[in-house]
Amino acid sequence: MKRVENRIEEVRIAYVGGGSRGWAWGLMSDLASAPDMSGTVALYDIDLEAAKHNEIIGNMYNDVEGAVSKWNYVATETLGEALDGADFVVISILPGTFDEMASDVHTPEKYGIYQSVGDTSGPGGIVRALRTLPMIEVIAEGIKEHCPNAYVINYTNPMTMITRTLYRVFPEIKAFGCCHEVFGTQRVLKAMLEDSLGIKDVTRDEIKVNVTGVNHFTWLTSAHYKNIDLFPVYREFADKYAESGFTKGKDDNWMNNVFDCCQKVKFDLFRRYGYIAAAGDRHLAEFCEGKWYLSSPEAARSWGFGLTPVSWRKQDLANRLEASRRKRSGEEKIKLGATGEDGVNQMRALLGLHTMVTNVNLPNVGQIPNLPLGVVVETNAVFSADGIKPVMAGPVPTEIYGLISRIVAEQETVVEAALTRDTELAFTAFLNDPLVTLGFDDARKLYNEMLENTKEYLKEYNI
Repeated sequence: MKRVENRIEEVRIAYVGGGSRGWAWGLMSDLASAPDMSGTVALYDIDLEAAKHNEIIGNMYNDVEGAVSKWNYVATETLGEALDGADFVVISILPGTFDEMASDVHTPEKYGIYQSVGDTSGPGGIVRALRTLPMIEVIAEGIKEHCPNAYVINYTNPMTMITRTLYRVFPEIKAFGCCHEVFGTQRVLKAMLEDSLGIKDVTRDEIKVNVTGVNHFTWLTSAHYKNIDLFPVYREFADKYAESGFTKGKDDNWMNNVFDCCQKVKFDLFRRYGYIAAAGDRHLAEFCEGKWYLSSPEAARSWGFGLTPVSWRKQDLANRLEASRRKRSGEEKIKLGATGEDGVNQMRALLGLHTMVTNVNLPNVGQIPNLPLGVVVETNAVFSADGIKPVMAGPVPTEIYGLISRIVAEQETVVEAALTRDTELAFTAFLNDPLVTLGFDDARKLYNEMLENTKEYLKEYNI
């Protein structure tokens, strides 16, 4: 890297999973929109053709109207080649295929267990972790060998367990996990200000929040807009829309969007515990007892969210493959569009171009004093040229401590099981998961069936 006036040039980014159709294009757009940095993005993917397709698309962004920086995109044949000399590493991979994910999500349904996402917690999240974490070991070892001083940004789920594994394998790594779920909750609070107090034109970053918990089961223990404490406002807001949900600004077909919700789970959790759950309802539901929100597909819909079938993901992938072809051929015009993600701004801050505070997933060094040191938690952190400094969040409130500590213990068990290739240890976590509302024998049958369905990616385990 080199500084030229107020710009940083020759930045090198390694993108692991660089054949991504979606996340990669968003990063390309955000990089092209950053006026004060430029450089090279090395794209590595086990699907080399996909990476080569993104090499073409990425370089097309240099000529898009509104682009203010130039980036050279290069597909690499090996992980090491991509990582060599990287200043930043982005991890965005699909662990396995959607066939394996179909088993993660839908096999438990035969036993009456329903999952709205199936990639972080629940039986699906656990089995996904077992096949993902050995892949992350390889990536962490590669970073240690080729770019030990790089900052590593993980976008892949299960977020917490992947970030924890990176540190278990390479303790000196400078890794953090990024998730936009808290941003969505800030937007809910923004809408609340307009609905409840008539305050308009608030930006998300004007909503100041204290973040605690773990990824996708994140909570706010305080929230302010200027001098307004938002908790009393939110209490009235949650009571007002507890039954109907908050649907202002949505069209009549909003429930057809597989990712949408009307915040009823958030409102219910606030009314139970007095703190604001800060993720999408689809994610929050999976960390709660299975009979609360996910006893059936109908129950989920009554709570204002739906189950995301893997058939939808497969069709979406087909659509994105076609979009990739159209972009490469010039049939579809490439446009810039802000993603709302913080990744590029985090890079800019770490390069000393500005300072920012945002929520990320990092090892607990005391920012949440009543959770174990070393476990990965989601809190705010300051990003600057001095690095990443977690913000003291304070202890998890007593009211929600049991909910969060249970998940922390489960995630720690799964990480240990994956690193030691111990599927029996992982089964103890499986048994204790809030969604696994089964007796021992049925839990064992389900677990064994799910392992069998993903065995192609479990060859390092003794099963």
